[in-house]
Amino acid sequence: MEVFSFANIALRQSGICKEPAYPIEVLAAKPGPIATSCGLQIIADKAYSDVHDGIDTLLITGSFDVDCILCDAALQTWVRNMAPKVNRLASVCTGAYLLAESGLLDGLRATSHWDYCDRLARDYPEVNVEPDRIFVRDGFISTSGGVTSGIDMALSMVEEDWGSELALLVARYLVVFLKRPAGQSQFSAYLTSKTTRPELKDLQAWVMLHLTEDLRVETLAERMSMSPRNFARFFLTETGMTPAKFVEMARIDAARHYLGSTRLSIEAVADKSGFNDSERMRRAFIRQLGINPQSYRERFGLSDPYSTRAA
Repeated sequence: MEVFSFANIALRQSGICKEPAYPIEVLAAKPGPIATSCGLQIIADKAYSDVHDGIDTLLITGSFDVDCILCDAALQTWVRNMAPKVNRLASVCTGAYLLAESGLLDGLRATSHWDYCDRLARDYPEVNVEPDRIFVRDGFISTSGGVTSGIDMALSMVEEDWGSELALLVARYLVVFLKRPAGQSQFSAYLTSKTTRPELKDLQAWVMLHLTEDLRVETLAERMSMSPRNFARFFLTETGMTPAKFVEMARIDAARHYLGSTRLSIEAVADKSGFNDSERMRRAFIRQLGINPQSYRERFGLSDPYSTRAA
């Protein structure tokens, strides 16, 4: 709502539009106040059931309670009926589940909040889920990741409608990236294990406590009393990733912690997280996160109130 509101202001101030280019309406089950998850109340202008046409861009918000989204058959029917009548259909966060449940994402690429993408892919195998994307557009349907990625998606719509100069102006007003670097992986806690095997969970926990040690496949296989080949196959089947990738991601997670919460040098972070070489850590960050360690620290690290560097 803020993106489109600032776009209205910018277009009016520039003399391009006298009336709001983006008239915004909030729809809900009934008109009136709606309590959001943080407790802030917003006002629904209309009941969605009273709206049958006239929408250019329909944005579906999400909820922590995905099952609540899925149990609303009337809302699913309304969205399904409205889809052919809008120019753009989009979701923020778990709002993608409503689109998927309505069958609108079948055969399309889509994303959602990184912590919900596994379930989205499992429950809707016809959807091509891309968990690391900030937002995805496939045809006239867009889906975005968690919460603020809806801002990225909305800015892309403003850019599509009015060009990059206006979109950049709105982004500057909001103090956000016009095009955010990297994907959701730079924020997610990757290492939530999918395995139900207690012996493998124990091994993963041991790895994360011994990141500076020799963690080659042969070493891990020996701890599991398995041959390296059988262990690698077993690990991949149970977790969906190779042992080497798990170790690299565990080290990246540790490095992210040190980069974000300490002022250790890049070299010291590489040593403490098990990379032992800052260049090796840099390559791993770029490969897995699309961002180098120094840039990660600049964006997510401790602020220095005494710093004299220019912003």
